[in-house]
This record gives sequence, structure tokens and C-alpha cells, in this order.
Amino acid sequence: MIVRSLLLLACSVSGYFIAFHYNWQFPKTLIGLLFGALIALFVIYLEKTIRKVSLRVLFGGVAGMIVGLLIAFLFAYGLSFVSNIMEKQQVVPWIYTLLTGVMGYLGLVLGSKKIEEIHLFGFNAVKEHDDYRILDTSVIIDGRIADICDTGFLEGNLIVPRFVLDELQYIADSSDSMKRSRGRRGLEILNRMQRGSGITIEVVDQDFPKIKGVDAKLVALAKKMNGKILTNDFNLNKVAELQGIKILNVNELANALKPVVLPGETMTVKVIREGKEPGQGVAYLDDGTMIIVDNAQKHLGATVEVLVTSVLQTTAGRMIFSEMKGIASEKKTPGLNTKN
Repeated sequence: MIVRSLLLLACSVSGYFIAFHYNWQFPKTLIGLLFGALIALFVIYLEKTIRKVSLRVLFGGVAGMIVGLLIAFLFAYGLSFVSNIMEKQQVVPWIYTLLTGVMGYLGLVLGSKKIEEIHLFGFNAVKEHDDYRILDTSVIIDGRIADICDTGFLEGNLIVPRFVLDELQYIADSSDSMKRSRGRRGLEILNRMQRGSGITIEVVDQDFPKIKGVDAKLVALAKKMNGKILTNDFNLNKVAELQGIKILNVNELANALKPVVLPGETMTVKVIREGKEPGQGVAYLDDGTMIIVDNAQKHLGATVEVLVTSVLQTTAGRMIFSEMKGIASEKKTPGLNTKN
């Protein structure tokens, strides 16, 4: 903020004195001051925008622009031989300006877009070691990825494909109120992550028009970028793994962080509802883990003490099987209460 303030001050003062040395009288010199301030604000805005762009894209854009300007120079050099036979000599400088603008723009845009296909200067080796983490629609709407980023366990660049952003926008504009709220939540999560420290959201325009379905496009993009897909979609998880794509599943992370429960331990829980099998009751831990309690159907709504008999762990979650040990004291709080 201090450096930006100094830049604003320097540009404003410079604009004022430039206008003064051109013999502009007050208050016309204030136009120079205002013009200098606008230049400073534009530079600050440009700096914030460039900061979000990866170094690879910047390198490609600069290299492409240099090549475009060289081509424009060669065209202009060729025109200099025929300029003597042109009837209107005053047109020649404008032709040079037009060539410089067109070729410079084409070089900048094409260089930044096509840098992925360039295998010079060791860029191919760098690309293979980049840690690309691509977000899918479900993990954005879920929102837990933002909480993970806030803890500092996840840093760097996160890739959001343009087709995922378009799907979020489509859901947010849905006539269905539930879908609309989910889409808007996803966009809010992205904005929150963008504002957070340590995380940069990079939107890539790479698309695969011949491939239908967002999940298939995500797999294709992950293959091309040699990246990982961040998701909590069980089906996408399986499809991507079959094609050799590394998956970072938020559900698996949540399961890994749950407290370990071993057979033989006891816990105090509250029976919420009946189970599928006769006599069974169902309880839940604070983290949502389902506990199946044998012979607890008649104790619905009561807090009971149970003995863990087995634990079933799946990619979709964890289930704990237990049996009744007795009615717990009313003073005990439902939850995990292990004993040896």
C-alpha cells in the first residue's frame, strides 16, 4: 500500500510538472496532475491483473508479442521499397502503425494461448513437474475445499476450467430454487477462495468441443495437463482412476481425519431411529458417522452405552457396528467415550 501510494504521488506530480513545462497555466496544470494519477491507477490495476496470471502464460505472451513485432518490422521494411511508388506518402506511417498493432496483438494472444504446445527452453520438463489441481463442480459447491484452503494445508494455484465455470453459471441461473442456490453458493465459494491468502484461482479456457459431459472433459484436461482432479464425486473418482488420473477426494480426506474407533471400545450415543434389521437402532457421532446398534430398537431417543464390534470403512464413508451394553447416565453427553 505504501509503494502504491508513492507511485500515485510520483505520477501525479510528474504529470503536473510536465503540463507546467509546456507553459500550461493553473488550473490547466491540474489536468496533467489528473492524467498522471489515472496512469498510476491503471498501472496498479494492471499489476493486480498480471499477478493472477501464471509465469508460463506471461512468458508465452511476451515471446509471442516479440515475434509479432519482428514480423511487423519485416513487413514494414518490405513496404519501404515500394513506398516511393505509392501516390500518397502520408499513408505509409499509418500502415506501419496498423501492422505493428495487429501483429503485436496476434503475437501476444496466440503466444499466451499456445505456450502449452511449445517444447523449447525446457518448458516440457517444467510442465511435467507442475502440480496442477483441477476443481470440479461438485467440490466447489460442497464448499469444504475453501475451509481446507483457509487452514493453510492447501496452497498454490487451483485450476478452474471454463466449462466448469459455465456449468456453475448455468446452475445459478436455473429456474429451480434448489439448483439456483447451489450454483450461487459455488460462485461465492470461488470468490472466497480467490480473496484468501496463499491460493490463486486460475481459469483456463481449454475446452474439448468433441467431448460431451463435464466429467469427461475434466478427465481429458487432467490427461493433457498431467494434473490431479479435486472432487467429492464418487462416480468421477472411479472413472478417472480407471484412466490413470490421480484423484484428490475431499470425502476420503474427511474420513481419514475422523477419530479412530477399534472393536472392543465403548462409547455413549443417542439412538435416533430404527435400523433396517429387526431390533436394530441407529445413532450418529458428531462427524456424521453412522452407528448401528443391535437390540436398541426399544430404546429410541435414549442415551445408551454400546460396545463396538466392527468398523466398516468405504470410500463413501464409515459405519460402526455395535451392541447394547446398557442405558447410560442422563448426565453423560452423547458422543465418543472410549474405555479400555
